[in-house]
Amino acid sequence: MAVITIRIPNEDKAFLQAMAKFENVSLSELIRTQTLASLEEKYDARVADAALEEYEAYLATGGEQLSWDSLIS
Repeated sequence: MAVITIRIPNEDKAFLQAMAKFENVSLSELIRTQTLASLEEKYDARVADAALEEYEAYLATGGEQLSWDSLIS
C-alpha cells in the first residue's frame, strides 16, 4: 500500500481528527474515503456535462430526438 504525506494547518488536523472520531474511523480512512468520494462525484459530473454537450451538439446539427417509447420497443 502506498503512503502519501500531506501538510495541513494544526486547526485543520484537529477538525479532521474530530470528524474521524465522529465517524468512528481512523484519520487515514476518513481522508481516503472522503477524498475519493469527492473526486468521483466531480468526475461523474464532468462526464455527464460532456455527454450533455455532445447530445446538444447532435441535436443542433439535425440529430433526431428519440422518445422513451421508441427506445424500449
